[in-house]
Amino acid sequence: MNTAAPSELPYLDAFPAPSREAWRAAVDKVLKGADFEEKLVGRSADGIRIEPLYAAGTGERAFRAEAGRWHVAARLDHPQAEEAQALAIADLEGGADMLTLAFAGARAARGYGLVADDVATLDRALDGVMLDLIRLRLDPAPQGRVNALMLAALIEKRGHAPAELSLEFGLDPIGVLASHGSFPAPWPEIGRRLASVIAALKQRGFKGPFITVDTRPWHEAGASEAQELGAALATAVAYLRALEARGLTLAEARDAIAFTLVADTDEFLTVAKLRAARLLWNRVQQACGLAPKPATIHAETAWRALTRRDPWVNLLRGTIAAFSAGVGGADSLGVLPFTAALGLPDAFARRVARNTQLILLEESNLWRVADPAAGAGGFEALTQALCEEGWSRFQDLERERTDDLQGVLAGLANGHVQQGLARERAAAARAIATRRSPITGTSEFPNIRENAVPVLDVAPVAKSSVRPQGSMTERNPGEIVRSLLDGAKRAEALIPPSHVQAVDALPSYRLAEPFEALRDKADALPQRPAVFLATLGSIAAFTARAGFARNLFEAGGFAAPSGDGFAPDGATDLDALVGAFRDSGARLACLCGSDDAYAEEGAAAAEALARAGATVWLAGRPAESEALNKAGVSSFIFVGCDVVETLERAHAIANA
Repeated sequence: MNTAAPSELPYLDAFPAPSREAWRAAVDKVLKGADFEEKLVGRSADGIRIEPLYAAGTGERAFRAEAGRWHVAARLDHPQAEEAQALAIADLEGGADMLTLAFAGARAARGYGLVADDVATLDRALDGVMLDLIRLRLDPAPQGRVNALMLAALIEKRGHAPAELSLEFGLDPIGVLASHGSFPAPWPEIGRRLASVIAALKQRGFKGPFITVDTRPWHEAGASEAQELGAALATAVAYLRALEARGLTLAEARDAIAFTLVADTDEFLTVAKLRAARLLWNRVQQACGLAPKPATIHAETAWRALTRRDPWVNLLRGTIAAFSAGVGGADSLGVLPFTAALGLPDAFARRVARNTQLILLEESNLWRVADPAAGAGGFEALTQALCEEGWSRFQDLERERTDDLQGVLAGLANGHVQQGLARERAAAARAIATRRSPITGTSEFPNIRENAVPVLDVAPVAKSSVRPQGSMTERNPGEIVRSLLDGAKRAEALIPPSHVQAVDALPSYRLAEPFEALRDKADALPQRPAVFLATLGSIAAFTARAGFARNLFEAGGFAAPSGDGFAPDGATDLDALVGAFRDSGARLACLCGSDDAYAEEGAAAAEALARAGATVWLAGRPAESEALNKAGVSSFIFVGCDVVETLERAHAIANA
């Protein structure tokens, strides 16, 4: 940007600044009477207006907790310690400076995760990892308290000075309740255990953060941006209350908390969400009478955005999400490997995920500007709107009450949270099914001839191998674990099983799953099902709708043969058309042509195909369809139709 004074740039006088009114007049001229709101104004899932043009912003700055580069995180999630160690060392040597340790049973481990019941196994998994030179964080897991204490015992065994290490212990019992559906004890007892572990770790010299407010379970259950922010605030406040009730000061409780948020594929909303999270956390601190400190935010790219089909497109999704997290001010970032939805990623997929961040850092220099979105009208407006909507969702959760719970815990217990997320999930599913929210490579532009993409040949961890929440059976835990767990076992033995807190667990889903199920159904057949595209008229007349139909049917795993047309002399040769249909082996035929062709030849073509045994559909939605229906056209495909339901019916016809 040129910062010279206007008087030093006289040529600017020749270019007067246009007013918004002048811009709007020019836009209306281009729209030619079309509705401005419908064509150019979007809406987020929370109903936030997304304008086509914004004035410069003047919002509050949202700075990261640490100046400089964000930390590049790699996952340590292989079940076997030795294999996990080899992958982790390769990541660290390849540019990562942070490890996310996911134990088996952690939701984010996706059925895998390190199987380590003792400190010796954990030591092998981290062999050669210089803990004093990297940042290490634990993914929240059902047995998170034990995992955190095992890590502390390992550090004690290696002789590190705890205060000099950069650690996030990942304790998140509320997140575990949301994702797994149960506590091993009533909430007051859970809060007591949480505070006792934090106090013990602090006494040993660890500085935390100890708690991770993890919003991934909410996002995977369908949460909008505002719902995710509201959940983060409500969960953090629940922890503040619990720790203060156990003797920690509010400042100590605040310093114990870090956040994990999701970086999704919408750049503007992801940037605004991360900025809003910082501003909202500042507001909570101010309400507690504290001088605000910047939130510590780890971001991870969105699980629900990943696809199993054409997974190479996930590289692009991961890139835009990583860019957005960097611009939004994440302190650390994990990019899910592009094959994560297929299984445990191999070294190549991990390397690409790592290098996605390194390119943004080293080659694009994305980290060199603090809060780069500040002053940009679009980002500032969305940030402010998400602050307002997120705070409203937070207040909504805070109003929830049951006999013995309040806030987010009460909302989970009485189903308020689940109902709200279900509504968002249903709305997203409708947008996916109708392709208003297209998924490239899955619902749009599928590749039915794609080759398999390799992942590691590792079976998911059996649930029997994962110790239940509250299990205290480590074989050589170290003194810090032993001293705490001995007392914990005695206390927990007094808690009747009937006092276990249970809720409906939040589901985890990916947006592409309905289309993937259709593709799987097609691939399981001895021969790929087919839909014959019965083209009418000239190539120029049928190409658009034939392309639309092929794209739609291939999204369900169908082959869609057609040919180069059946109208060499202008009129469609119905005998050639029917012959090609019979040769295709298809049971379903879809007429593809212009509206004029449908009016002139549609009925005759439909009758001929129906006599040949075809179930006849038509691409488009003609204004007059009664004659076509009488001729045998039983269904129409068109822009905005429910593609999932349409393809399910097509499968039923093909498999009849």
